[in-house]
Amino acid sequence: MVETVVTVERTTTTTTGPPGGVNPSAGDNGGFWGAIRINMDYFKTIPGLLKIVQLVLGIICMACASPAQAGATSFFLFVVVISFIITILLMAAYFLGIREALNINVNWIFSELLTTAVLTLLYFIAFIVQLARWSESTQYGHGSNTAAGVFGLFNFLAYAAGTYFLFVAHRSGATH
Repeated sequence: MVETVVTVERTTTTTTGPPGGVNPSAGDNGGFWGAIRINMDYFKTIPGLLKIVQLVLGIICMACASPAQAGATSFFLFVVVISFIITILLMAAYFLGIREALNINVNWIFSELLTTAVLTLLYFIAFIVQLARWSESTQYGHGSNTAAGVFGLFNFLAYAAGTYFLFVAHRSGATH
């Protein structure tokens, strides 16, 4: 019979500092929060500007289509709100440099490419459904809902451009 012996060695380290053990004037240069930084340079690039355009057009789509008066508009607003939330999260990740702060092995460009491609497809379906429902209607609210569909078309084009630039970045071998 084989016997395994494990030896545990414990050491104690003491430091002096203010009560509570943390010196707020000393910078924390390690860990996740130490790696967070403000990155405004991303929003000066074409993909960064496209994200701002997507966000603004999403706000316009929500304003024009709300409140939903038909099932088609409910689907349209669902797509707009989901896209809006995902775009805000991606913008926050770029703005705070979270992708660089996280030390995990993820191909960020490819995952963002897939996300943006799915949102592009959903926007394509949603603006067609919205325009098909409201373009011939004389019901109350048809003007604003038709405008929402047109702005949905513009946002589809913005997401398609974002997908294209992510595809080019992915083909070049970029992972961040």
